Amino acid sequence: MTRIAPPTDTVPVVAPSVPAAAAPVAAPPPAPAPPPGRALALDGLRTVAIVMVVLYHLHVPQFEGGWIGVTVFFVLSGHLITTLLLRERQRTGTIRLGSFWWKRLLRLYPALVALVVAGLLLWNWVGDYKGASLSAGSAAFIALTYTGNLYRSFWDTTQGVFAHTWSLSMEEQFYLVWPPVLLLLLSLGRRRRTLVLGLSTVVVAASAASWLSYRTPSGSSTPDVYFSPVLGVVPLATGCVLALLLDDERCRSFASGLAGHVGTWAGAAAVVGVQFWIGDDWTDHAWTFGLLMPATGLAAAVLIGGLVSVRTPVSVALSWSPVAWFGRRVSYSAYLWHPLVIALLGTFAIGWFGNVWLFTAAVIVSIGAAYAVEVPVEKLRARAREARRLVAEDHAARSAAS
Repeated sequence: MTRIAPPTDTVPVVAPSVPAAAAPVAAPPPAPAPPPGRALALDGLRTVAIVMVVLYHLHVPQFEGGWIGVTVFFVLSGHLITTLLLRERQRTGTIRLGSFWWKRLLRLYPALVALVVAGLLLWNWVGDYKGASLSAGSAAFIALTYTGNLYRSFWDTTQGVFAHTWSLSMEEQFYLVWPPVLLLLLSLGRRRRTLVLGLSTVVVAASAASWLSYRTPSGSSTPDVYFSPVLGVVPLATGCVLALLLDDERCRSFASGLAGHVGTWAGAAAVVGVQFWIGDDWTDHAWTFGLLMPATGLAAAVLIGGLVSVRTPVSVALSWSPVAWFGRRVSYSAYLWHPLVIALLGTFAIGWFGNVWLFTAAVIVSIGAAYAVEVPVEKLRARAREARRLVAEDHAARSAAS
């Protein structure tokens, strides 16, 4: 993270009664901490993204582009995960792939299992949500094996109330491939510029391939290309490019000035503008998938780059405690559970008031699920880490004593 350079226009004053040779050397002032709220702003951005997705599934006017929230999530994920991987390599000289995959599994899988169990128990009431083409067992299996995007894009099937897990599948497949590729390229001495150019080429090529592979959907369905790994890799790789750029001191310095302010406002305006501009006919145009979606991912990356580099009214608003808390603590649970709530209670929701209480019900269920499943798992993980630390300290003490 960029640090603000300490002021250089003040000179320590030395009392004249103290000889110059004996004058104490003034310690350089510590560099000020980075602008507060950077990580909180990204948590707040998660809240905005999940609200976009939920409102889309509630069919609220002006929120027909639910994919915008998913795109923001993908770019955020690529940026944050790649940043963590780069920091680990800088700190330890390597990337522990097994540890990385195991931590992600412990973080994401318990909540997914809880959702799948609930969905199976309620399948007789919610199984046909959005026209399930699979049995309950098959839909659950696909969700738990992170293959939903493959089934939807290549075999034109849908999992009913588990259909939204396609995006989780896309992420997990990407993170099976990207960390070892990153580690290999860095170990071979590839420079950051080479990685950026390579990923940028992937983004452009995948965008072009998505445009060319577009097929007009039947009825009101979403084109298969939307769920394809070819298109899904675009925003994820865009986030990775952002992380690689901000890993360079010159880029961080550049982003910490006027560029960061401009990027924050321009990125936010572009994302919000696309959200309110796009209509429900977005599935009818090939350029939506080959141009608009990649461009929205780029705008999201510009926004994120600004949020982590400078303090602006946008970052302050996103860092507001309730907004940041929801993004950090509840957004994943909200993404998992809101389709089940809508499928179960949607028939009782009429008009805008029905959408209000349905949205409220989804939020309440998501908060409850987060604290019933995710929080206890995190506490167990913390206790396990502490136990391993104590064992290691005891072993080190015994070795030193002997």
